[in-house]
Amino acid sequence: MTKKLHLGCGRCYLPHDQGWINVDFFSSTKADAYYDVTNLPYEKESFSLLYCSHLLEHLHRHAIVATLNHWRSLLVQGGILRLAVPDFEAVCRHYTKHKDIEAVMGLLYGRQDFYLNRHTIAFDKKYLTTLLNRAGFNEVREWDWRTTEHADFDDYSRARLPHMSDSPETIWVSLNLEAVK
Repeated sequence: MTKKLHLGCGRCYLPHDQGWINVDFFSSTKADAYYDVTNLPYEKESFSLLYCSHLLEHLHRHAIVATLNHWRSLLVQGGILRLAVPDFEAVCRHYTKHKDIEAVMGLLYGRQDFYLNRHTIAFDKKYLTTLLNRAGFNEVREWDWRTTEHADFDDYSRARLPHMSDSPETIWVSLNLEAVK
């Protein structure tokens, strides 16, 4: 079975019988291991897939490329880094259309219900692609949460405004990109 690493699992614990190892920083979260994701103790080229949903924006903006390099080192050749982050362009579209700053506040700045739950950087497709390329990734492409092996597990990769709406007015606010080593 291929090994898959789920970083910043939060409330979305992915099953071991599908090859997942769930990592979080906070011991109050159900995880298999508790580490700082910028310095994981795993052997190089150990994983076929690293999945990280709405965590990267919490890291210091000057540490993003170094962290992406570290994650790349953990992937086998041809392995995939799958990311979901708040989509700054979509947030701007929503705000421009509705003028509702409160609706986008969490996407921009994090929930801030405790000290580390804050965002320190924003991403759009062009910028995140540039950072992934700087870290040595190629074949950067969008992915759809509905077609993944973790589609049955609700996380922020399916974030939209209005929240949980399926109306034609819905704006999807998660930028979902994956890149190949």
